[in-house]
Amino acid sequence: MSWNTFGRVFRFTTWGESHGPAIGVVVDGCPPGIALPVEDIQWYLDRRKPGQNKYTTQRREPDEVRILSGVFEGRTTGTPISLMIENVDQRSKDYSKVAKAYRPGHADYAYDAKYGFRDYRGGGRSSARETAMRVAAGAIARLILPDVKIRAWVEQISETPVLYSRFDEAEIDRNPFWCPDPETVPKWERVVDDARKSGNSVGATVSCWAEGVAAGWGAPIYAKLDADLASAMMGINAVKGVEIGDGFAAAMTTGDANADPMRPGEDGVPRFMANHAGGIAGGISTGQDVTCRVAFKPTSSILTPVDTITRDGEATQISTKGRHDPCVGIRGVPVVEAMMACTLADHYLLHRAQCG
Repeated sequence: MSWNTFGRVFRFTTWGESHGPAIGVVVDGCPPGIALPVEDIQWYLDRRKPGQNKYTTQRREPDEVRILSGVFEGRTTGTPISLMIENVDQRSKDYSKVAKAYRPGHADYAYDAKYGFRDYRGGGRSSARETAMRVAAGAIARLILPDVKIRAWVEQISETPVLYSRFDEAEIDRNPFWCPDPETVPKWERVVDDARKSGNSVGATVSCWAEGVAAGWGAPIYAKLDADLASAMMGINAVKGVEIGDGFAAAMTTGDANADPMRPGEDGVPRFMANHAGGIAGGISTGQDVTCRVAFKPTSSILTPVDTITRDGEATQISTKGRHDPCVGIRGVPVVEAMMACTLADHYLLHRAQCG
């Protein structure tokens, strides 16, 4: 079966295709009585929407969300919240070649192998267009977590990373790259612009942290917080790698260097001297910041010709026309934040259900 639902208690199901009439999400498990003006959702969607600058896809979608159910007199009712966004700027003709041949690196062949049929217009369900509805669900999840602050930024584009000695959180919203290091912005402008002009694309790494997560969320075995967080991030289009805390760097160190030493703190709460574990130990939150890094591959839809085969198995080349992100990781920042929020909201409600 096709799995279109995320979460256990806080659950959302997305629907719709990239070039269909609309996309949507149904959010279930949200507690009743939470103030939910549509503007609270729209603000996050506006951060993700396409066509805002030359470094992202030029598809012009206003992404105006409508609340169809689950809210009465401005507050959640405890029933399913249905949200919808109309697609208004499709150009299906751009995908005429994709109908006959597979884009290497994209889901074209894998979908055909699974279903024997695929919606080639923008990739159908495999399109990153679907992530708009995850951002909408994440906006609701944040309202369940009023004491948790979630922040993501682009850490690296292609081979050029930020310098954390120059990290300035206020800079993240001041440039089109979500870059916390203003001196790196001109370098990324050149890298992404060169890729765009040459009909190619580049990858990126996004970092995310959540501050204010209480200790005790998660479970020791089959509902580990870090396992669910990794799954949530890997479920984002174009993501090929996820690290929690130090991630792969932990494999190159020693036990004493990787430990997160504890000292006595106030009210019996330990004071941690490091956070190599990313705020999660044994699948359960420790009360520290929850941190992760997410690697986005380069966009597969590019103008550069690539060897491939047709649906009939004949050798050919393909170059994809249309409006595509030269670096899909840039617009991945709001999506990473949303999936962090949805995962944490689900685990908060799970913890509350068992432990009160």
